[in-house]
Amino acid sequence: MNNTLKIDFVSDIVCPWCAIGLAGLNTALERIGAEAQVDLSFHPFELNPDMPAAGQSQLEHITEKYRISADQARANREQIRARAATVGFTMNRGDDSLVYNTFDGHRLIAWAQEKGRQPEVKAALLKAYFTDGQNIADRKVLADVAAGVGLDRAEASEVLASDRFVQEVREEEALWVQRGINSVPAVVVNERYLISGGQPPEVFEQQLRTILSGQVRD
Repeated sequence: MNNTLKIDFVSDIVCPWCAIGLAGLNTALERIGAEAQVDLSFHPFELNPDMPAAGQSQLEHITEKYRISADQARANREQIRARAATVGFTMNRGDDSLVYNTFDGHRLIAWAQEKGRQPEVKAALLKAYFTDGQNIADRKVLADVAAGVGLDRAEASEVLASDRFVQEVREEEALWVQRGINSVPAVVVNERYLISGGQPPEVFEQQLRTILSGQVRD
C-alpha cells in the first residue's frame, strides 16, 4: 500500500466553502495521522478576478452574481455559517461585509510557499477575511498576516509592492483551469483523484483512505 498523499488544494480566499473544506480536510488528515505521508500545497483560483480593490458589498455581490433575493442570500449565509461551525471555523459575515480582490493574497501565499509557511498563511488569510472581517486586498493587512505567522513583515511588504509572483500566479490559475477546474474548492490527490466541494471530515477521510488502500478505480 502506497502511503503517500500529494494533495493540491485549489481555492480562493473569499470562498466560504474553501474555508469549510480546508477545515474538513485538516480534520481528516489529523485522523489519518501517521498512516500517510502528506504533501499539501495550495493553488490560486479567483472567483472574482475583476473585483475592484475597494471591494463590493457581500449582499449586493451575491444577489447580483447568483440572481437571488436578499432574503435568499441571507438564508444561504446562515446555512454556511452553521456548516462552518460544525468544523470549528467561525464565519462573521453580514450584509455590510465586503468582498475583496484576492490577487495579492494569492501572491502572498505563493511567497509563503518559498518560506515553508504556506499552510499557516492560507489559514491566517481565511481567518482574517471570514472571522475578523479584514480587508485582504490591503497590502498592509497582508503584511500583518505574514508577520502573524512568523514571517518577516518588511520582506512581505517588499514582495507585495513589487511584481514578484504576478506571472507565477497567473500561470497557475490558467494551468488549473486547463486541467478542468472551474469551481472550488477542488482537492486533487496524487495528481489523479478529484474531491470537489467543502466536504465534511468524514467524507474526506473515507475518500483519502480509499485512495491509500489502492481501491480507487480509474
